[in-house]
Amino acid sequence: QVQLTESGGGLGQAGGSLRLSCTASVLPFESSAMGWFRQTPEKERDGVSCISPYGGTAYTDPFYRRFTLSRDNAKKTTYLQMHSLKPEDTAIYYCAAIVACAEHFLKDPWRTFRHWGQGTQVTVSS
Repeated sequence: QVQLTESGGGLGQAGGSLRLSCTASVLPFESSAMGWFRQTPEKERDGVSCISPYGGTAYTDPFYRRFTLSRDNAKKTTYLQMHSLKPEDTAIYYCAAIVACAEHFLKDPWRTFRHWGQGTQVTVSS
């Protein structure tokens, strides 16, 4: 059974940085596109960033230039480096294996995902 385990969430300061990790098991990670999504009580789950098996990335507009997604295939892990945090970044962040990486896939998470992680809470204080 595929498992995606997120870590690295917690409390951050506005203007600061956090790094989220997502480690996969069972999944053929090297050939899988991976993504990060987030959800708040007020909003639907929406896309943050994705990375192709070859390392190509896409971001939705609010996160471009502030967040960086990378992957380490040997460790079966993706890393979402978040900089210049804002209080509105407060959300539960979900890792997902997705069908492919492209910005339009990030905007349609429920059609894009193959597997979800359990989520990790990020809270940014002002």
